[in-house]
Amino acid sequence: MKKKLLCAALSALLLASLSACGQAAADSSSPGEAQYLVGICQQMRHESLDTATEGFKDTLDGLLGEGNVEYIEQNAGGEQSNCTIIIDGFVSDGVDLILANATWPLQAAASATADIPVLGTSVTDYATALGIEDWNGTVGGNISGTSDLAPLDQQADMLRSLFPDAENVGLLYCSSEPNSVYQIETVRGYLEEMGYSCTAYAFNDANDLASVTQTACDSSDVIYIPTDNTAATNTESIANVALAAGVPIVGGDSGICSGCGVATIAADYYELGAATARMAAQILTGEADISVMPVEYSPVVSGLYNAANCELLGITPPEGYEPIG
Repeated sequence: MKKKLLCAALSALLLASLSACGQAAADSSSPGEAQYLVGICQQMRHESLDTATEGFKDTLDGLLGEGNVEYIEQNAGGEQSNCTIIIDGFVSDGVDLILANATWPLQAAASATADIPVLGTSVTDYATALGIEDWNGTVGGNISGTSDLAPLDQQADMLRSLFPDAENVGLLYCSSEPNSVYQIETVRGYLEEMGYSCTAYAFNDANDLASVTQTACDSSDVIYIPTDNTAATNTESIANVALAAGVPIVGGDSGICSGCGVATIAADYYELGAATARMAAQILTGEADISVMPVEYSPVVSGLYNAANCELLGITPPEGYEPIG
């Protein structure tokens, strides 16, 4: 594939736009002699998304050779509008492939281009994110990727094994993240079949997160949080409220669990990024057609617990689970 160089003027304009808005932090590499140019748009910074990006870059460099891939790496700072600005910049730069790390970058890329291959990662449900009916596992067109969807039925079973005497489960999530809504609806069905009374507590953004968390704690024996990017970026705020109230949290991913939870069954985000890189290598070298590549799921799912929070709340970790490092 023909090498494409980063257009300095367009990149400068993009960075200036982001800086003027006071929103996105940007990490851009300078043009080099790479054979492939890959744009990475990450929705925000938190442990899970950072790890997925790391796994993607490490693995793609290993597959295509160190120095053969030039990355334009941008972070949207948790602002949906920044995702659009960043992706539009990638299209103008003529990148060979876009990595959309999380739902908002994927949605922005789907709107911005029908030609440049787009791989999502850390996206829970592609049908929900892209408004696809009659989902068959393949997006089609120029989009595919990997999903961080954990086994929600197993997460519900884990909650039951940890808290068999609980009656009220609070479901805490960000209402502006469609994949969080999908997970909450799914987990709610499992838990209600088990006999729990479930109440959803939706927050709009970080500004009302603490107050909504307090409301959830006031009426819940245990709280469930899905793989929610806004929650994962603000685990300290959640922990300050929930731990003080003595209410345990079951998290949808390792980042939430390490920040404010007690246990989780979650995807390994490094391996998720690595799986996405293997797809990217096939696309860039012409070995695979992205239009027929099905969305792949995390090759590694692990049971993890937060030792400090378990000890603080007097909870015995599930047997066979590993402590979060």
